Amino acid sequence: MAKKQHTDARHYDVILAPHITEKSTLLSEHNAVVFKVAGTATKPQVKEAIEAIYDRKVAGVNIIVQKGKTKRWKGLPYKRTDVKKAIVTLAEGQDAIDITSGI
Repeated sequence: MAKKQHTDARHYDVILAPHITEKSTLLSEHNAVVFKVAGTATKPQVKEAIEAIYDRKVAGVNIIVQKGKTKRWKGLPYKRTDVKKAIVTLAEGQDAIDITSGI
């Protein structure tokens, strides 16, 4: 197991929610989990937060910024907000994170 860290409120400010899609479910077969993270979050902050909240050893973190689409509503254009996602790969031998249950 990873070294137990003290869970602060700042860890919950970094990790916003799990990102559950068909593609992210397929990634779970490769010991990876996808989370929506804060727009200012960095890879070390995401790693520290996952290790503190879920008590798992993280092997790697990849960050993706999904740009918001331009849409139209009643003929007027608007832009959806950008979403930052983190693909967290767990170390070998670690149990998977069950994102369907509460923290």
